[in-house]
Amino acid sequence: MASPSSWFYFAIFSAIFAALTAIFAKIGIKGVDSDLATLIRTGIILAVLFGFVWFTGKWSNPLTLPSRTWLFLGLSALATGASWVCYFRALQVGEASKVAPVDKLSLVLVAVFAFAFLGERPLLREWFGIAMVAAGVLVLAFKR
Repeated sequence: MASPSSWFYFAIFSAIFAALTAIFAKIGIKGVDSDLATLIRTGIILAVLFGFVWFTGKWSNPLTLPSRTWLFLGLSALATGASWVCYFRALQVGEASKVAPVDKLSLVLVAVFAFAFLGERPLLREWFGIAMVAAGVLVLAFKR
């Protein structure tokens, strides 16, 4: 089981894998429709996750989950799919070094949405960091 402080290490690995996702995707979508590439990637992810859940003994009947869980996991899946379709389309026509930072504007939006919908209250210091990320995205996204 993960310790309460292990979130940071998982987040670092998430960032590393997200960076590799952009690089591998940019190479992989050359000459392929971005929507088809997203479908292929999704199929591979589904197979890998199914195997992971099954072989680690974490499988349980998903039909026993509460309807609220299904609703929000479904909404999350739809948002993920829309994000991936847009991300791959952006990668197909733009530079990975510009697309990925703009995609990370999601960090700013997560903070705003968590404030508005989840009642999270970042400290002033944290809002300053979030604003710096937003400013960094703008600097990277727009040419001189």
